Amino acid sequence: MHSWTDSLRFAFQPVVNLTTGGVAGLEILARPETGDVLAEARRDPGLDVRTAVSAVRAAVRRGTLLPLHVNVFAGTLVDLGGLPSLHDAVREAGRLPWEVTVDIGPPYTHVPRHALLEAVTALRGLGFRICADGVGDGDVPLRLLADLSPDLVKLDGSLLARPAAVRAMRTLCDGLGALLCVEGVETEGQCATALAAGAQLAQGELFAPPARLPAADVYVPPRGPGEVVPPRSGPSVREFVRPAALLPATASAGEVRDLLTGAPDVSGVLLVDTAGVPHRSVHRSRFLLSMSGRYGHALYADRPAAKLGDPPRTVGVDATAWEVLDVLAVGDRDRTSDDVAVVDEHGRCVGVVRLADLVRALAESRVQEAVGLNPLTRLPGSDAITSEADRRIAAGRTFALSWLDVDHFKQVNDGAGFAAGDELIRSVGRALQQASSGTTRVGHIGGDDFLVLTDAEELEPVAAAVLDALWSAGGRPVTLSLATVVCVPGSVSDHRQAAACLAPLKKAAKALRGASWVVGRAGAPGHEIRRGSRMAPAPAG
Repeated sequence: MHSWTDSLRFAFQPVVNLTTGGVAGLEILARPETGDVLAEARRDPGLDVRTAVSAVRAAVRRGTLLPLHVNVFAGTLVDLGGLPSLHDAVREAGRLPWEVTVDIGPPYTHVPRHALLEAVTALRGLGFRICADGVGDGDVPLRLLADLSPDLVKLDGSLLARPAAVRAMRTLCDGLGALLCVEGVETEGQCATALAAGAQLAQGELFAPPARLPAADVYVPPRGPGEVVPPRSGPSVREFVRPAALLPATASAGEVRDLLTGAPDVSGVLLVDTAGVPHRSVHRSRFLLSMSGRYGHALYADRPAAKLGDPPRTVGVDATAWEVLDVLAVGDRDRTSDDVAVVDEHGRCVGVVRLADLVRALAESRVQEAVGLNPLTRLPGSDAITSEADRRIAAGRTFALSWLDVDHFKQVNDGAGFAAGDELIRSVGRALQQASSGTTRVGHIGGDDFLVLTDAEELEPVAAAVLDALWSAGGRPVTLSLATVVCVPGSVSDHRQAAACLAPLKKAAKALRGASWVVGRAGAPGHEIRRGSRMAPAPAG
């Protein structure tokens, strides 16, 4: 009896790691010579799983050792449970189940939720990794996505037009412990958007099209300076956008000269294509210098102005002022005064920003930051720490908020003098800063009180740096108390609630003898004593 699988061929498309540029795996795509196997497999779970088994065997014949992605419909899992035949095929091929990711695809509408979750649990029990496929363009409910708790989420490339949705999905993936992959990436602009929005993996024609032979190499666009590290906070570029002087990309040098001489405030001209995308950037001073030289007008007036221009420097409309400075810092030094074109999600120019405006605004922001620094330790105050805590709460990140102070500090000042007390406070502040990693924030909220915001796994080195040291003031030994509340996603709504959870923990730490440290969890009763010992009760009478 004829089956679609008799005429099946398979193509391989790489799943690319956007950080390393390497191939993280191969998705195996069915390519029937006749008929529509996908439509048939959607109605026939047996055919669907036979296709998946054939895909694994096709990969084995090609000799690839890369991790594999095999597609299965959600309905197939409900009907056939843990897919034992797929597990047998993987074992027969000499591969391990955890080298295979099962991409579970829609539709989900009429799939019983509990049965699907049981089938996914069975797959995990066999060792397979789980991917939720077609998210963003399919019908997977968010509640089901969270319950699936996949290892990987594949997001439809159409959502790259809405970067906020991609960023939101990255936040959800972080909470689920999943990686985020964007499918259907076809242009370098889409790749940059995916990377900026937080995607770790991607697939698409840009990197490599589906092919009969597994790709050994893929094309990954070079990463710009703004993509090396997460964008820094700072004023939005929207605050500095000026109207741009635009001319068609075919404009002559004479037309550019007429525009510049008639508008002395214009610092440069952008030559754009018919869609409004910047093609070349013409700097006022360099252009007029070329035109005013000997024979300059005769040589250039009727020629395309693009010959006297440079590649445009561009930033997205959502960029910060710091990212614009990163763009200006790359390349020729004589271009640092060039206008930077601000483009929308389609690459169309919406205006320009000037270096002088940015420098002025950033200088003012630095002055405002300096006002908030504690004059004794030069550390930020509580506002900077609580604002960062609110950002982490909004992003759904787990964090630890700690309160550190000096035991009996008034007695230190009274006994050793305020100068010795001030030096002790500065020393503690320096120790906290030196022990801090890139994600740790330290604040001095006044007197002998410090706030420390960090990831939970970075608590130990910070605590050891201040609690293991032998502190003294004026020759008198001094101990410190540290209280920490660990906040997981959903446990607190804002920094005020986190601070309220921290207050009783500080009281518990102060009730211990010697250098002390207690740790609690927001919303959970009790606490753990990690340093210090309980004080003996006072004798009766």
